[in-house]
Amino acid sequence: MKLPIFIADAFTTTAFRGNPAAVCLLENTLTEDAHQQIAREMNLSETAFIRKLQPSDNFTQSSCFGLRWFTPVSEVPLCGHATLASAAVLFHKIKNTNSTLTFATMSGELKARRAEDGIVLDFPLYPAFPQDFHEVEGLIKAAIGDTLVQDIQYSPDTRKLLVRLSDSYSRSFLETLKVNTKPLPGIEKTGKVKGLILTLRGQPEGQTPQYDFYSRYFAPWVGLPEDPVTGSAHTVLSSYWSQQLGKKEMRAFQCSRRGGELDISLRPDGRVDMKGGAAIVLEGTLTV
Repeated sequence: MKLPIFIADAFTTTAFRGNPAAVCLLENTLTEDAHQQIAREMNLSETAFIRKLQPSDNFTQSSCFGLRWFTPVSEVPLCGHATLASAAVLFHKIKNTNSTLTFATMSGELKARRAEDGIVLDFPLYPAFPQDFHEVEGLIKAAIGDTLVQDIQYSPDTRKLLVRLSDSYSRSFLETLKVNTKPLPGIEKTGKVKGLILTLRGQPEGQTPQYDFYSRYFAPWVGLPEDPVTGSAHTVLSSYWSQQLGKKEMRAFQCSRRGGELDISLRPDGRVDMKGGAAIVLEGTLTV
């Protein structure tokens, strides 16, 4: 079987920045094992699989598709950057004629729509709640040592732990902070935590470019020591920072080595729009 496959760098307009995702177009069904084997072969933080929902569908004219995401070690319930990459492939390479695409996923229906300067993802917004420090002290100390922590919250919907660093730190501190992810799955084995978000308030007014908050994201529990730019983490970060800053419109920057930016807009229906660019850097054929 030969499958069309692409790699797109998401949440950036520049090749080799943002977060790379592989995107596979499925004309026929794949075995469960084949999904995971392909994701392992691609060895990116996520490989997305787009499938037709009806035999009569086609990738150019249909507006609804099935979508699944796999890390090299497991399937995940939600992935922002690979959804953005999937929409970019359909819009820009397959020349899909629709202005909005709907994806049926493990996290319900997700929409991606064209914008003048990128693609807007319509995603769930997940609240986070105060987390007792002593319950997660071992995990945090192992990850970031004696780094000063200002707030700790937990998102039960996504199983992500949000750790806000002290406002006394700068963006460069977060960018260069050495985070030890190796021992984390051994420390947190209950399944409660599947991802660690480190976040920091944005730089003061007047500095350029202006970002409302910064973050980094780590998920060694699903085989990702650090994820470069993470849409699913921003479903939690958007909720948290909107409350902290009293804002519905925000710009965010994820401070990984590759780096990526998102425009955030909280919707009246309790969801969040996340806008980003994508650069398609590879297209080819996968032989299975």
